[in-house]
Amino acid sequence: MRARDLLQDLDLGQDEVTGLLELAAEVKRWPRRWAGALEGRYIALLFEKPSLRTRLTFQLAIKQLGGDFVAGDGEIGEREPLKDVARNLDRWVDAIVVRAHRQATIEDLARWSAKPVINALSDLYHPCQALADMLTLGERLGNLAGVKLAFIGDGNNVAHSLMLTAARLGMDFRLAAPEGFAPNPEITAQAGRLASAGAGGLKISNDPREAALGAQAIYTDVWTSMGQESEAERRRQAFRNFQVNEELFELASPGAFFLHCLPARRGEEVTEAVIDSSRSLAFEQAENRIHAQKALLLMLLG
Repeated sequence: MRARDLLQDLDLGQDEVTGLLELAAEVKRWPRRWAGALEGRYIALLFEKPSLRTRLTFQLAIKQLGGDFVAGDGEIGEREPLKDVARNLDRWVDAIVVRAHRQATIEDLARWSAKPVINALSDLYHPCQALADMLTLGERLGNLAGVKLAFIGDGNNVAHSLMLTAARLGMDFRLAAPEGFAPNPEITAQAGRLASAGAGGLKISNDPREAALGAQAIYTDVWTSMGQESEAERRRQAFRNFQVNEELFELASPGAFFLHCLPARRGEEVTEAVIDSSRSLAFEQAENRIHAQKALLLMLLG
């Protein structure tokens, strides 16, 4: 593997993404073959933000591979300089998994640590989520090249990682967000260049119906993420026409699937009828976090 860290999605090359997804499928199919792969390895989990899926799936992935973990909560670098935190961890553990408010925190940890650092969510990226999502779609749709994936909602960290990963897998990615909530323009430009260089497509609009039309999968996320609570009412008003409901889903391709990174606010970004339907893959995505993260750990730690 070329990458030393996974700080953002593009740290993995296109072949590495494909290889990681193949390895994740193999690990999922034959878990006992890999049960001792991380024996004697210790991984630090640093979480500035609350977590259910990310925390527990990393803990389970590490344990099921035969390794162990130590965990810390709270603001990184608040009690002592961040570079000192990194240099301590560098001497104690084999890798560092970080869920931070700011992308800069994760990058600074990697700068001061020789051990692999994994971005478990920042304000800009959520690469582990995107890898699990692609594993999930691949299980249902096979080859993802040419698959139309619509993201309806906030142009946030999840949308950024999906854009960058979908572009490299040759997918046709469509994102619809209200005015003022489009994804980061630099990341959008990166994804556009990747899509143009391959067989993928990328379109950003303010029209959820256009994005959903003919899609094989429709993805959404909460309208108000952690740390944005003061904006909740303004966001509800801005996103009121961006709910993934039965009417919107009728525009998708027959047999289309629904995806959500969870937690979901039912009745806001998605209706109960959609997220609890047989077409919803939300909980398969959550399960596949374990397998995708196992593959990532195996690749980074050899």
